[in-house]
Amino acid sequence: MTRSSHGTGLFFAISSAGLYGLNIVFARMASFAGASGSAIVVYRVFLMLVLVAIVAFIARRSLAVAREERGTLLLLGISSALQGIGYLSSVAFIPVTVAAVVFYTYPILIVLANPFVEKTPLTPALIGIVAVATAGVCLVVGPAFTGLDWRGLALAFGASIATTVQFFTAARCTKTGVVAKVFWVQLIVLPTAILISLATGQLAPPSILALAPFAVAVTIGGYVGGFVLQLAALGRISAVAAGIIFCTEPVVASICSALILNEVLSPLQVAGGALVLTAIITNVLLEQRRVKDARLIPIAD
Repeated sequence: MTRSSHGTGLFFAISSAGLYGLNIVFARMASFAGASGSAIVVYRVFLMLVLVAIVAFIARRSLAVAREERGTLLLLGISSALQGIGYLSSVAFIPVTVAAVVFYTYPILIVLANPFVEKTPLTPALIGIVAVATAGVCLVVGPAFTGLDWRGLALAFGASIATTVQFFTAARCTKTGVVAKVFWVQLIVLPTAILISLATGQLAPPSILALAPFAVAVTIGGYVGGFVLQLAALGRISAVAAGIIFCTEPVVASICSALILNEVLSPLQVAGGALVLTAIITNVLLEQRRVKDARLIPIAD
């Protein structure tokens, strides 16, 4: 992996996190109007499949999947479906900020699972960065956790587990092109989302999207852009590095909530955002140094 490719991956990850942060705020607005998270997931998948097919045809991109990555891609599709449905559905029961702090346990899960999945040891620096980022997220989204609906908490934490699986599997799909990955993942997400929607009684006709057309459009658009950039990023950087960078999403979500929903950010929340940014900048610098050092290590004969 080249240094420029790694830097591009970091940029893609930050951009993806920003779009996801915007996405969840409008998902809550859509839920207020009666558009359920699972219904939005089903119809956005249809849209993404059409868009990807058009891009593949115009750009003459192959939709072939590397044989050795087919099982990994299947797991990536299932985890992506569970993540999207769980997180978007959780904000129908609990506030966006609460859903974010529960959902954003996944960077911690990624770091804890990394020694078992990637066989790489935990370093004191990485543990410290995760601790600072987590503390910052808690300060940014830290409302009182009283009187909350257990269904929202369960959905948000389930989405966190699914995201952990998604990051590790996406980081392993490096031989299949981004266009092909997006197409096949969404093709896997579609039946999964439909089955879950049927099981929960939330599968509604497309007319439900008209209840909040602008909010639904931003929710779908933010996800489409965020998902494509996420896959592009995870083909260039590790799951651990991406997980820490994605801690910017709740910060973006809180800022957007303040600007769009007229919520006021307290000094404590601003301090939390500063902690998250500090952790991300520190991690980016360490990652860049690690890549540089790796390039300088001579290969033994």
